[in-house]
Amino acid sequence: MEWNDEYGRILHQLCLGQPLAVLATASAAAPYASLVAIAMTPDLRRLYFATPRATRKAANLAGNRQVALLLDNRSNRLTDFTRGAAATILGSAEELHGAGRTSGLDFFLGRHPHLAEFTASPGTALFMVTVTRISLVTRFQQVMDYDLS
Repeated sequence: MEWNDEYGRILHQLCLGQPLAVLATASAAAPYASLVAIAMTPDLRRLYFATPRATRKAANLAGNRQVALLLDNRSNRLTDFTRGAAATILGSAEELHGAGRTSGLDFFLGRHPHLAEFTASPGTALFMVTVTRISLVTRFQQVMDYDLS
């Protein structure tokens, strides 16, 4: 997919430039949102995050692999109303093991070397999200949808 138009460039900057995202998971009881460090591939088709296995988000993912992640460029200033952009990423998450974990972790730590000790813990899981759709909202009303399935 080409990212040459204005919206594609904004989307690419958000997805590759933001180190954190809000991850939404769901259990049978309720949805849950949490902040996670992310690393996204340049083609925007895969995203990696790490979390301790003993968390609500990991428990939710064990029962429902569908996720949404929100990335945005807020600065908490009035200009956010005219210049703000947010991307909602939809996909399916899976915990990585073996060689997949090794290569995914190398990629993730390339973006977040400060999390090496955290990710080395036996209690930390590395997840890969296979992205199916991204919705980009700019200026609080301009919506562009990208189907990556």
